[in-house]
Amino acid sequence: MKEAMFYEKLDEKKVRCFLCAHHCLIKEGKRGICYVRQNIEGTLYSLVYGRIVSMNIDPIEKKPLFHFQPGSTSFSIAAVGCNFRCEHCQNFEISQYPKVHEGEIFGQQVTPESIVDAAKRNGCKSISYTYTEPTIFFEFAYDCARLAHEKGIKNVFVSNGYTTPEATRVIAPYLDGNNIDLKGNDDFYKKICGAKVEPVKETIKLMKELGVWVEVTTLIIPDYNDSEDDLREIAEFIKSVDPFIPWHVTQFYPTYKLLDKPRTPVKTLRRAREIGFESGLKYVYEGNVPGEGGENTYCHQCKQLLIKRYGFSIIENRMKNGKCTACGSEIKGVWS
Repeated sequence: MKEAMFYEKLDEKKVRCFLCAHHCLIKEGKRGICYVRQNIEGTLYSLVYGRIVSMNIDPIEKKPLFHFQPGSTSFSIAAVGCNFRCEHCQNFEISQYPKVHEGEIFGQQVTPESIVDAAKRNGCKSISYTYTEPTIFFEFAYDCARLAHEKGIKNVFVSNGYTTPEATRVIAPYLDGNNIDLKGNDDFYKKICGAKVEPVKETIKLMKELGVWVEVTTLIIPDYNDSEDDLREIAEFIKSVDPFIPWHVTQFYPTYKLLDKPRTPVKTLRRAREIGFESGLKYVYEGNVPGEGGENTYCHQCKQLLIKRYGFSIIENRMKNGKCTACGSEIKGVWS
């Protein structure tokens, strides 16, 4: 165990956690919503520091990040637990594990040094904190990120965006990229995720303000968040932050508790992409439907095909030094 960051001690051995927007009030002996931060005798501890349940080498496109070192690999890690209760979670076996298994924590014991060494040894240009919500293992991610930063390895969060401004400001100097889910409107968040939408929007804005490269993903679920109004609201919010933020509109497939809806029709993704462009976004991508054409990068100025993809693979990359080779326009992203 490691003493947690971002909390205050209160009377009667209670603590208030300020790591995520839930701001859990935790009594002695109890845990927060994430199930991996516990109040022990009036001190808040992370139960998952260095307890890694998943380690893989992934293409960066899988995160998905399309404007961040395309074609590179990212050393990807996760711990058990999550501060959301998404009914459609594709990694529910590990994200909800402590909640389902009476608080049990499991995972391989590792150090920040071993994670950074593994990333370097395997030729990975970045480390991704992913699969579950990286906020819940913030202390370990923070130590890894600082060390990776010193070694010239970039750091990526794949996040639900529920990190508080305090935590965001601490990690941002060491965080190079962040794909943040913007799942729907406030009703969707309350009903499906057990959260609220406004903190997510604030994180997107703050991450961008602090210089972190941001891409946004919306998993489109039939009859839940697929109306034109819902999609336009998301697109217009992203545009208000920065029209150059890439938006990934992604196909849902039935999983976990949300089994009553079919896969998202490709025509719905196609319409979502159109709505993104109509709203003024420069880059909109279709996800989970390889070969349909919506995963390629085109110059926002002259429409030249720059990066051709199939799934997570780069078929062709015509960019040079972050610019369009046809018209010379700068393409926003992290390319080196």
